[in-house]
Amino acid sequence: MEPAGAPPPGCAPAREAEEPPGSPALPAEEPQGGQSAGAPPGEGAPPPPAAAERERDHHGAGPQQGPSGRAARGGGRRAPGRRGGEEGGCAARRPRVTVDSSKAKTSLEALKISLRQLRWREVRMMKDSDPSWKPTFIVKPDGGCQGDGIYLIKDPSDIRLTGSIQSRPAVVQEYICKPLLVDKLKFDIRLYVLLKSLEPLEIYIAKDGLSRFCTEPYQEPTLKNLHQVFMHLTNYSLNIHSGNFIHSDSVNTGSKRTFSSILCRLSSRGADVKKLWSDIISLVIKTIIALTPELKVYYQSDIPAGKPGPTCFQILGFDILLMKNLKPVLLEVNANPSMRIEHEQELSPGVFENVPSPVDEEVKVAVIRDTLRLVDPHKKKRKDIQCQTLEHVSEASEELLDAGRADRPEYEASRSPEAGLPSLCLKQVFPKYAKQFNYLRLVDRVAALFIRFLGVKGTTKLGPTGFRTFIRNCKLSNSNFSMASVDILYIDITRRWNSMGIDHKESGMCLQAFVEAFFCLAQKKYKSLPLHEQVASLIDFCEYHLAALDEKRLVCGRGIVERRSAVVPCQVDGLHLTPAAHTPLLNRTATASKFADYRNHRY
Repeated sequence: MEPAGAPPPGCAPAREAEEPPGSPALPAEEPQGGQSAGAPPGEGAPPPPAAAERERDHHGAGPQQGPSGRAARGGGRRAPGRRGGEEGGCAARRPRVTVDSSKAKTSLEALKISLRQLRWREVRMMKDSDPSWKPTFIVKPDGGCQGDGIYLIKDPSDIRLTGSIQSRPAVVQEYICKPLLVDKLKFDIRLYVLLKSLEPLEIYIAKDGLSRFCTEPYQEPTLKNLHQVFMHLTNYSLNIHSGNFIHSDSVNTGSKRTFSSILCRLSSRGADVKKLWSDIISLVIKTIIALTPELKVYYQSDIPAGKPGPTCFQILGFDILLMKNLKPVLLEVNANPSMRIEHEQELSPGVFENVPSPVDEEVKVAVIRDTLRLVDPHKKKRKDIQCQTLEHVSEASEELLDAGRADRPEYEASRSPEAGLPSLCLKQVFPKYAKQFNYLRLVDRVAALFIRFLGVKGTTKLGPTGFRTFIRNCKLSNSNFSMASVDILYIDITRRWNSMGIDHKESGMCLQAFVEAFFCLAQKKYKSLPLHEQVASLIDFCEYHLAALDEKRLVCGRGIVERRSAVVPCQVDGLHLTPAAHTPLLNRTATASKFADYRNHRY
């Protein structure tokens, strides 16, 4: 197995652990001695200024001569960009900066001019003349599954489409060329994530997963090996057809293993497995937070608010690749991951049988079983009954009851149905770590505003009337932003998003268009703030006015009810009674308290 991201002897630690994949390298200081990083000996750029000065001294060069032949003195004219005295010496000894321009693309020429003006160096880490350095792309046709139709390309013009891009869209990703290898094979990780609830958001991650291996030793993609799917693609459904596929009899060997077995192997070689798990948890939470706004829009269209509905949950399959430095990279999220616990084995040409897979069974059965334990609708009822029973039974009588029933196993089984089951294999990560990620939930709060003004249940797009109501209720229109401007904003953004979409069955503003419009409104209202603070401030502003509006409606509603009861006379034993003057419905203190409770709930 290759080392887990350890740099070669004498090299600086890799920056990839601190930067997102594909990001340009940060300017790095040049190593001492003038040799540029990554440049072979003898092929570096000119020596640094200090070395140049030493070279002139070695050849016996005298003082700098001016036009008249006299030595230039301190008060004389200096060459542009040069400094005299001690300052000049410090500047001469300062190491020059080297910038990797290999991914500059269209900005390359402007970058080169900037580097020359700054007197910085360009070292292209990958040469244009070598075709192997060019990025490789992986193309995944929309609607495909189990690796069907996936292929690799070097040139974007090589994308194969059956029909127009509207009828046959595809996802194109940059291929990760330097994955972590085990036994010289590329592999990925399938982790199962339970989305137990959207409101409130609850996320669980399975403590173990599957590691799925390629069946040919890995080589970085070139034009000659792009077609070798058994080398580049980790899909189980593809590699099972390879002659090198090994059906696993244990969790530690074969072409499909448990993720825990890989972690043990990495840990034995000194890898920081705890940090790896932390990075994976962070990746999962951020991904779910990015998905939840749109999920909530579709959820409310199917299940009306305020009515008891089914307990909805979903098991997601996260496919993750580990880079050489053990940084996890998300490949894709499967909404309907396979839970099959057997595999097909060819007995003779064209004759197959289903053979149990111990690896799949160990991981998948635990995920399904413990998901059902977490969403069990009777679990809460049992807890409530137990609490009520314990309140009416004294501790002494409870001890006697327990002592008398201790020798009856059937009682113990009925008392605790989960007594014989192992501990949960699913670990809650949200809201457990919610505080660390709440700053990412701005769009989630924008989606809540969007859903509030959708109006008719079952729709997922906001009409012009709903958008105008949103503007009025949140007090966003003024002399500088009239309702006519509101209509223009709605029409422009909605038309652009609808032209990009595939589904035109429903007209109106989709969630993504509303988010863009909300960002535009935030920039208009809070011009001096950074974008993140602009959006957060506008959300607070809208939520404040909507809370005040809800409070006003509540007060008015109660007032109407009490006025109606006041005009209806009451008669008891033939006596006509007049109701006493009622006290104020909500005083100022109570209103402030209720609003504070509402705000706390919203956050």
